[in-house]
Amino acid sequence: MNTVSPLPLAVSIGDPGGIGPDVILAAWRMRREAELPPFYVLADPFQLAARAHELGFDLPIIECAPSDTAAHFDAALPIFALQNRFSAVSGAPDAANAPGIIEAIDRAVADAMEGRAAGIVTAPISKKPLYDAGFRHPGHTEYLAALAKQHTGRDVLPVMMLAGPKLRAVPVTIHIPLQRVFDDLTTELIVETCRIVHRDLAARFGIASPRLAVAGLNPHAGEGGALGSEDNDIVLPAIEQLVASGIDARGPLPADTMFHDRARATYDAAICMYHDQALIPAKTLGFDDSVNATLGLPFIRTSPDHGTAFDIAGTGKALPDSFIAALRMAAEMAGNSRRAEAA
Repeated sequence: MNTVSPLPLAVSIGDPGGIGPDVILAAWRMRREAELPPFYVLADPFQLAARAHELGFDLPIIECAPSDTAAHFDAALPIFALQNRFSAVSGAPDAANAPGIIEAIDRAVADAMEGRAAGIVTAPISKKPLYDAGFRHPGHTEYLAALAKQHTGRDVLPVMMLAGPKLRAVPVTIHIPLQRVFDDLTTELIVETCRIVHRDLAARFGIASPRLAVAGLNPHAGEGGALGSEDNDIVLPAIEQLVASGIDARGPLPADTMFHDRARATYDAAICMYHDQALIPAKTLGFDDSVNATLGLPFIRTSPDHGTAFDIAGTGKALPDSFIAALRMAAEMAGNSRRAEAA
C-alpha cells in the first residue's frame, strides 16, 4: 500500500475472552494477500498464543518494542507484552481481566501520542466486566477522550463515524435513550460535530472540499413544522451557521431519502441526529467491512464495527474483514495526515 505509515499501528487487544484475539490472529495470517500495514499487539503473549493454538493456527509470535515491528512483521506477529496477565476463557467475560484491558488501551494511546505508533486500532471491549471492576467511563470512546485530555490538557469532543465503501455516517448523539435525544440535541452540538467531521475528512481522509448532508430529526425533516419544530428550531440554524463559515452543508434532509445510491453520490458524509439513524444504514450497506473511526481526537483511532461476540470466540467463525478494514483505514488516515502536515 502506498499509504502505509513508516510507524507501525498499535493494536489494543480488547476483551481477551471475545473475538478480538481471533480477528487479530486471522488478519496477521492474511497480511500478505491483504497487503496490511505493520502492526503490533498490546497483549498477554501467553493468552494470545493459547488462542492461536485453540484456533489451530501455527503462528509465530515475537515480543518486541514498537520500533522493531517492521523488522519482524513479515515473519512473526509482534507483541508488546502487558504487565497484567489474562485468565481468559474463550467466550467468557471476566472482570479480573479489566486491568489488562485498560493497560492495553492506555499504552496504545501513549504510543500514538508520543510518536511510537502512527495510530491505534482497538479490538472490541465489553463494558459489563469493566464496570464490575470499577471502570467509570460510559464507554471505549469516552475513555479515549479522557486519555487525550490527560496527554494534552484540553477537552475534546470525540465524534463517532461509521465508514464503509458505500457510506460514511456520523451520529450527533450516540449512546443515549431515544427519549433523551430531544433534550441533548442542540444547535451548538450539531455545529461542533460538523466542524470536526469537515476538518478530519480534509486532513485525514484527503477530501479537499467535504460535502455534508445533514439529516432532519423528525419524519420528513419535520414537514415544515407539522411533524415537530426541532428541525426548524435546532437543525436548520446549525446548517445556516456552517454554510456562513464556508462549510458545504445542506439540510435538514428527510432521512428516509438520504441513503439510496443517487443520494449518497452527492455527499461525503451523512450527519445524523441519533444513533440508529446513522448506524442502521451504515451497517446495512457495509456490515462486514465498515469501520468505526473516532474523529476529533489528537491521534488516529479506528476499530472494527462489531462487538466481542463471546458466543463465537475461539471457534474460528469470526470474520476478520472489519478488523482488516480498520487497519487499512488507520494507515490511510496516517498517510493523509502526514501529507496534510507537509503541505
